[in-house]
Amino acid sequence: MRTCEEPRPPNGQSPIALAAGQSEYGFAEKVVEGMFIVVNSITIKIHSKAFHASFELWQLQGYSVNPNWQQSDLRLTRITDPQRGEVLTFKELTWQTLRIEADATDNGDQDPVTTPLRLITNQGRIQISLKRRTKDCNVMASKLMFLLDDLLWVLTDSQLKAMMKYAESLSEAMEKSAQQRKSLAPESVQITPPAPSTQQSWSQPFGVSPNASSIGQYFDKHDMKESSYHLLISRLDLHICDDSHTRESGALKHGMLGGAMQLTFRRMAFDYYPFHRAGDACKHWVRYSEAMEARGQWAKKLVNEFQSKIEKL
Repeated sequence: MRTCEEPRPPNGQSPIALAAGQSEYGFAEKVVEGMFIVVNSITIKIHSKAFHASFELWQLQGYSVNPNWQQSDLRLTRITDPQRGEVLTFKELTWQTLRIEADATDNGDQDPVTTPLRLITNQGRIQISLKRRTKDCNVMASKLMFLLDDLLWVLTDSQLKAMMKYAESLSEAMEKSAQQRKSLAPESVQITPPAPSTQQSWSQPFGVSPNASSIGQYFDKHDMKESSYHLLISRLDLHICDDSHTRESGALKHGMLGGAMQLTFRRMAFDYYPFHRAGDACKHWVRYSEAMEARGQWAKKLVNEFQSKIEKL
């Protein structure tokens, strides 16, 4: 993979649907979604103008799950609402070991003394939820949860500086990509219910007559109101060590010894909602609390005041 100076145009129609000669969510999509994938090892290399990185995964597994993130009958791993013309699907990826390594490029702007950044983790998993339109298979919203167990990370001060520079070098490309997504995000989506077909019954177990109201309630319970990304680490032990004495000549002779700092985080979580607008409701957020309601009213008041000033101008 290589970072782009300018973001690419968004993907069009689903390639699975095009290859099958269909335009809506149908048999080909369900067959691909039902596959159980096992990969012994996979390596992903990323090249940027400032650094290059590699991700190595061992014992990678990908499979469909039900809304409770449990492996079950494939018919229970999707929720189709014919009235809305939308379908929800749920996936899970697991692995045994993940290795991440990043280093500055020869022609980058990094200091020559930067140390390669390395991180090795134990088993983890990614939970993916997708909401798509059945008429064209376009993704309307997604939810990605990155879950890690106990994590031990030892960083030197030079590695910490390098990590900050790597993040800074990617910020411009990420900002351009975010602006593109926001500009293409629809203000309101009008859904046209698709024509009834025999394939719609696949989302219900055999012998059960579908009920529009019950399907709608079940769909609302697991619906993604907007796209979001989440990171949850059960325990993180972060050790930051000063290695300046190993690079500076004569430091040890003058008694300049480096220091160290240990940080421990329990149940550390990051939640990112890229399309959420100021003043909108937050009740569908993963970690919603009543304190957010007061903050939402405050933000909505500021937005209304700003809009009134703009209208006067």
